[in-house]
Amino acid sequence: MVFLRWLKALAPPTSHGHLSAAQPEFTLTAVLIGLAIGCLICFTNLSLGLQSGWISMMSIQSALIGFLISRMLPTPLSPQEIIIVQTTAVATGTMPLAAGFVGILPALGLLSEERDGTPPIHLGWWAALGWSCSIAFFGVFLSPPLRKHVIIEEQLPFPSGTATAQLISVLHKLPPPETGVRHRHGYREVSSEEPGDQRESVNAEVPREGQALVNDQDGREREIVQHDGWHDLIWSFGAAAGLTLFAYFFPTVFTIPIFGIYLAKEWLWYFTPSLSYVGQGIIMGFPTTVSMNLGMLVGWAVLSPLSKLSGWAPGPVGDMSNGARGWILWISLGIMCADSLVSLIPVVLDSAKDYIVPLRRHYSEIGNEAPKRENHETETEDRLVPRSWVLIGLLASIVIGTWLVWLVFGHEGIKPWATVLGFMLGGLLSVIGVRALGETDLNPVSGLGKISQLLFAWIQPGNIVANIIAGGVAEAGAQQAGDLMQDLKTGHLVHASPRAQFYGQLIGSSVSIVVTTTAFTLYKRAYQIPGPSFPAPTAYVWLGLARLLRDGQLPANSAKFMIAFSAIFGALSGLKSYASRRQLRYSKWIPSGVAFAIGFLNTPSFSIARLIGGVIEYVYRTRYAKKDGGDIRLVVIASGFVLGEGVISIVSLVLKILGVGVASCWGCGHGLCGGCPAP
Repeated sequence: MVFLRWLKALAPPTSHGHLSAAQPEFTLTAVLIGLAIGCLICFTNLSLGLQSGWISMMSIQSALIGFLISRMLPTPLSPQEIIIVQTTAVATGTMPLAAGFVGILPALGLLSEERDGTPPIHLGWWAALGWSCSIAFFGVFLSPPLRKHVIIEEQLPFPSGTATAQLISVLHKLPPPETGVRHRHGYREVSSEEPGDQRESVNAEVPREGQALVNDQDGREREIVQHDGWHDLIWSFGAAAGLTLFAYFFPTVFTIPIFGIYLAKEWLWYFTPSLSYVGQGIIMGFPTTVSMNLGMLVGWAVLSPLSKLSGWAPGPVGDMSNGARGWILWISLGIMCADSLVSLIPVVLDSAKDYIVPLRRHYSEIGNEAPKRENHETETEDRLVPRSWVLIGLLASIVIGTWLVWLVFGHEGIKPWATVLGFMLGGLLSVIGVRALGETDLNPVSGLGKISQLLFAWIQPGNIVANIIAGGVAEAGAQQAGDLMQDLKTGHLVHASPRAQFYGQLIGSSVSIVVTTTAFTLYKRAYQIPGPSFPAPTAYVWLGLARLLRDGQLPANSAKFMIAFSAIFGALSGLKSYASRRQLRYSKWIPSGVAFAIGFLNTPSFSIARLIGGVIEYVYRTRYAKKDGGDIRLVVIASGFVLGEGVISIVSLVLKILGVGVASCWGCGHGLCGGCPAP
């Protein structure tokens, strides 16, 4: 009851022009549903992130599931309540990446006292909780001032946020939201035309998480979700959950040798028929999964055998220190850096232009009466986040965050002044990340994190721990601010209160601190991280770059390939950016450098299953979606696949902790099955 009264006290007024007292926004029901969905997404993202380095905001999925749940309530949720559900769920579900549980913390556990001068750092529950608290709120307080600039003034499209707003409008029989934006770089309004195919594509009319959701068959779209949505979600959820649980007791199901036992055992060529991976491929889209599988073929069918047979990587193929997998990691790192940095150049130039041009205009108008600036804000002050809250929150998050980082890692880990610089850098990088997300539907946090590592290699040279931690602090702010800005764009189009969304973000982030920390601690207790079940590939990227910046040593002959591939994908990234901004049709088929590099990081089993999902998405979209009234049904099914395996990952974790092992290791002659001893 106390919590309910507190929520009612926080709830913003609903008498604003777009709303009425009959349209509630910030309610206990909406928050609780959002937290429940967010906690499920959090476990799913933590599991998937530790397996493959990939997570999803699941914004459209959160809105869909929230809507389906609300149909079972005596009083269905209003569109604005669904916005709170989605906002709270996203803030809760993305903490595994924002707080570095899928990359930074595993990287610290890989430190070697002999090589790095410091022993491995394994944080206990309290220490991990303190680390999460130190970086959980900085990005939240960055969101309100950035909203004013990029959503209200510049009116950037934020394709995923726009698609989510369109979906909510369709489901609630509302008029399509006003999506008119400045025609920046040839951007076209969201329409019923065939959309782009991947989140990486610039100015894609609708993101991969939701294709053309608003068209001439809105009634059919609504009917699919209302009448068939639960059926599709339940059977897809059950299928993924059942297969995953069966694979826990019979691990060979998820390690099928596709080219024989020898290639599976010695070269890691096996197949994992995970429906969750298939669902991810559906969400990612066909061009992205093709890029990922091209990288997989080049990395694991060409470069891995080449490095092994040439003696450059003499260890076992899967060894990340002296094996082929560790050798191709460096080529992957070069591709990711080149692609991310080149794709950032247009965004940085645009940002500079947007700030410099008004500044020149201001000075040219000195002595003359300056024209009055038009205020595009559509909300009243009582529905906005006060500036005083933002200033106090930013200052408090920096001060308390710096103190907590020092408390967790000590003065030798990273000096407080360096942590403060990390927060300041995170604020600057957030502007770049948010603008990139707003225009391209891609938040390039991997590239921004590497920029921070480069700077901190100069600020605190030789200190690998400081390099990783400070880079994580900067990346966290950029990633969280970008993800939350998508939600604010959705709320802006559906006329939800920014203050109510701000509350949802704070509550979601606060709850996720405990949920993510507890989940990660349980995973560490039950599994080796990084290890066979959860390789945490991005941890090696963080640590590898930190080591490279410190001593400049690379494995034998990897530098040549690293430079060559970096140059190729730097050029491809520039070409892709150029073609996409001019709406050239071939732009979506130019390989994505980040997706190509992820194909290097993960074993072939991860990429093959995602390609199956990408093919399903392509065939359905081109042959059946228009007849069936859109592709919402496919989004629902993909969501069920991903969430089903996410739930069973919790069950598997509990079984592992309780000592319940596999039922049979039959067929696991290659020794790659999780839970089965090597032969």
